[in-house]
Amino acid sequence: MKFFIDSADLKELRDLAATGLVDGVTTNPSLIAKSGRDMLEVVAEICALVKGPVSAEVTATDHATMLAEGRKLAAIAPNVAVKVPLTPDGLRTCRALADQGTPVNVTLCFSPAQAILAAKAGAAYISPFVGRLDDIGTDGMQLIADICQIYRAYPAIRTEVLVASVRHPVHVVAAAKLGAHVATLPPNVLRQMYQHPLTDKGLAAFLADWQKTGQSILG
Repeated sequence: MKFFIDSADLKELRDLAATGLVDGVTTNPSLIAKSGRDMLEVVAEICALVKGPVSAEVTATDHATMLAEGRKLAAIAPNVAVKVPLTPDGLRTCRALADQGTPVNVTLCFSPAQAILAAKAGAAYISPFVGRLDDIGTDGMQLIADICQIYRAYPAIRTEVLVASVRHPVHVVAAAKLGAHVATLPPNVLRQMYQHPLTDKGLAAFLADWQKTGQSILG
């Protein structure tokens, strides 16, 4: 499973990229707004920081303007993936950009039927939002299971399942079990994945025993 970081915070991204665990980044208008900076500049800096795909989202809702915005975003760097909403105009834009060789991330997916349409439109990624479905009393991970099952039935589909709206490590593990290709994680969720009380307890015991020997590996 690939890990993308869902953030536009350059400080956070530099810190996490240094771990070697980050395969890409996703952004959206809300994350860009939170940064308080110019969108194009932020996307360019992220693209220079991360080798993998960086999703940058259009803000228009009509096809013609979405396509123009998508082309402008794609021109920022070779690793930009243009993100479009799962609407009729968004899917039309997806098809046009994909035909031009631009990878497209279709976002705000909440049903298997929508995921089928995104694959038909040539999406490089489909972003089902598991946390938001959980919030309304629906099983978000069932959506991931359904999409993965459908895509596996058609080997010609190249669309990768990018699990979004991830709230905790349990979402990540469940998605990995189902065979999802990517999970896009808020920085805190990736950090939570390191944590286990028995790891901390075991390390403390090892270090205490080592200290008693009076040795140093570095001499």
